[in-house]
Formats: sequence, C-alpha cells, structure tokens
Amino acid sequence: MNQTNSQNLSETTIQWLIAKGYNPGDLNQTGENGDTALMKGTREGVYPVVKELIHAGADINAQNSDSNNALWFACFGNHYDLINLLLASKINIDNQNDNGATVLMYAASAGKTEVVKLLLQYQPNLYLKNLDDYKAIDFASNVEVLRILKNATKPDIGQSLS
Repeated sequence: MNQTNSQNLSETTIQWLIAKGYNPGDLNQTGENGDTALMKGTREGVYPVVKELIHAGADINAQNSDSNNALWFACFGNHYDLINLLLASKINIDNQNDNGATVLMYAASAGKTEVVKLLLQYQPNLYLKNLDDYKAIDFASNVEVLRILKNATKPDIGQSLS
C-alpha cells in the first residue's frame, strides 16, 4: 500500500477529506463506488484539493468500480481546468472503462465539443474501440464533433487541405 504523507496537505484539504469520509493518511482509499478522494474532488470540481492530492502522491490513474479514472469525472462535469491539470499530470487519457469507453468516446457521445477539442490537444488514441466495436468518431452526436474527429483522423500530409 502506497502510504502518502498527509503533511503535504493543507488544513483545508485535510478537512475536506475528513468531511467526505476519507482518511488523510491514505490518499488512495476508496469510498462509494470505489471512488478515491481524487475522483471525488474532480467530480465536485474542487481544483485546489485535486491539485494538492496529485502533488501529495495520490494515484492519478486509480480506477473506480466502473474502471473510470478521475479524468472521466472532469470531462463529465466540464471542468476544463481539471481536465488540463490531470492531463498535464500524465493521467491515462486512453483509459477504457467496463464498457471499453474512453473519455473521448464519452465526450463525443455527449456532444461536448469543447471537451473533445481539449482532449485532442493531448493526442488520445482515436482508434480504440469499445466492447461494441465503436470508435470515438462513431459516437459523434453533433456535426461539429464529427467534423473535429474526422479532421483529427486525417493523415497529416504536411499542409492542411481544409
């Protein structure tokens, strides 16, 4: 078990952890649905807590009971600052959950155009397939997402033809 040093945490973050039922001495403890404190903080959009947890050594790639990592919750909540923070901290952008879905597939299916654009800046694997054999582009739920993903899958031939 990777015990982390709760001395690296501010009093505010320690109080947040305790209030949410987490032990500040075990940053990878799981709670409801297997969510870690990092996932809970991301779901709630609490940037300072998430940033502190990452710097204190919380497992950024921990998965919950559905095999989602914290990036899923950042995308779900349109928390752009947290999406950037997690990706800059090297979270697995290509994590596949129980259904084989990635965050890019989710964002495409939910028509989250800005989230799709942001994820593409970090070079996700556009060719991963879920359990039903669908790729992210197959989930595009609006024309703009479809266009963005089509352009992202075009081979780069040195100059843009668009």
